[in-house]
Amino acid sequence: MIYFVATPIGNLKDITLRALETLKEADVIFCEDTRHTLKLLNAYEIKKPLKSCHKFNERAAAEQIVALSREGKTVCVVSDAGMPVVSDPGREVTRILHEAGEPYTVLPGANAFLCALVLSPLPADKFTFLGFLPDKKSEREKVLGAYANARETLIFHCAPQDVDDYVAAMYKVFGERNAAAVREITKIHEESIPFLLSEGLKGEKRGEYVLVVEGAAEQENPLCNLSAREHVLALMQSGLDKKEALKVAAKERGVPKSELYKETLDL
Repeated sequence: MIYFVATPIGNLKDITLRALETLKEADVIFCEDTRHTLKLLNAYEIKKPLKSCHKFNERAAAEQIVALSREGKTVCVVSDAGMPVVSDPGREVTRILHEAGEPYTVLPGANAFLCALVLSPLPADKFTFLGFLPDKKSEREKVLGAYANARETLIFHCAPQDVDDYVAAMYKVFGERNAAAVREITKIHEESIPFLLSEGLKGEKRGEYVLVVEGAAEQENPLCNLSAREHVLALMQSGLDKKEALKVAAKERGVPKSELYKETLDL
């Protein structure tokens, strides 16, 4: 059997009993950095063969995992911290496992971006996790532009040396918004710092960050002040056919298309 196992994101005590039991029973553990995983295993006196599974050898590692599983071996896959696959190696492994028809499961546990969302003062009912942004400035702004009008809270992973560039790009694309920089999650110096995008994050940047940014403010659509019939008619007069006008009006008013259809039979 193959297990994707979540590991602590800082405090080594943040690991489940089930995860420890599974790691102890494993025949082999595939990990992002063997030296990093060894610290966790040593803390719990677990001695197992370790193999690398990182972004440069993930396909080869996946083929080994499939072969070992078919031999009846118990295989664990971990990343340096948190959940494998999520902004960490493992996505290629899961794809190959699906193609090979090889079953696997996941052992839940610590997750940095969810913890950061809780630690921030921003809405948590709806959110989008975007992970790390592209290195190139133009590509970074393109990704941000696709979410410029998203109303849900946006969450990003960010290396300390990239914080200022990320925030500058967000301000350029989003304009003024509230944000929070969360770092050292579960560690002694854990902190969540609220700030405005226009002001940037002050001080020295140390440790891995999760940036949490509020969504776009709801903008009033003047057409929504009209009756449903007038709304659809205005869209049709702008050049849309009735079917498309109904679809757009329903989305803008937040109602089912069938509800508008009844009021526009004569159009």
